[in-house]
Amino acid sequence: MIKRKTPLEKELRLLEKQEKRYLEQRQKQNDSKLNKFLEDKVPDKLQETLEKAFCSAFRLIFLKGISVIEKTYKKEELEKDFKVQDYANQIKNDRKSLKSIRKNAGSTGRFNTLASGTAGLGMGLIGVGIPDIPVFTGFLLRSIYQIALKYGFSYEEEKEKKWILLLIQGAASYGEKQKAADKAVECYIQNELVDNSIPLDEIIQETARILSGELLYMKFLQGIPIVGVVGGAFDFKYMKEITTYAEIKYRKRYYRNLSEYDMIEKK
Repeated sequence: MIKRKTPLEKELRLLEKQEKRYLEQRQKQNDSKLNKFLEDKVPDKLQETLEKAFCSAFRLIFLKGISVIEKTYKKEELEKDFKVQDYANQIKNDRKSLKSIRKNAGSTGRFNTLASGTAGLGMGLIGVGIPDIPVFTGFLLRSIYQIALKYGFSYEEEKEKKWILLLIQGAASYGEKQKAADKAVECYIQNELVDNSIPLDEIIQETARILSGELLYMKFLQGIPIVGVVGGAFDFKYMKEITTYAEIKYRKRYYRNLSEYDMIEKK
């Protein structure tokens, strides 16, 4: 007799495929013709300036800005929605309930990607590059915070802030660096632990360094009026890549917390 897969097993299979496809795409970085063309035109100090801007944005939001971001969505309502959906999943134990949670979280990333991309296009049109970084960072963290809530997780504790930064690193890195970041993300999923020997600010700096390197050419372009629309449009791309990775990993965390998960792992 062939044993039918449970709803969670089917969802885990889907998750595994999506995660594998995503990680495979991050193993090789292909420099575009545009990047190669811009390589000798970007000012030497630009990446350092970008890095400082990202550091400032993360520090500001983590220290003082979470409450400001929370004013842009109904936190308590999202928490209640998750509890209702999670309870329905426990009672019904069907795939429809799990899909409902997954689709609800996925829609968050799409909305914030569109909003961030629209802001990036507008700023690129008038030649605003560096000042776009706080806006981009705000939309990015807003999206991750909402995904966290839709899977039943908080984001205020220091260890959660570190986890979020590791998620961003895992989505913005390539090759061996991406593998190392993903390993740290997986360690947290398995054990709910991060390396306490590394201060939060050090992780902020590393995340800012990775993002500034990834966005260097596009933010340079975005600072040129009219032409900057091309650079601003890439806010769509990077926001989508980061929120997709975040949604996959939060979903994985949620599935791991389900009682059936341990039984599946032991098979």
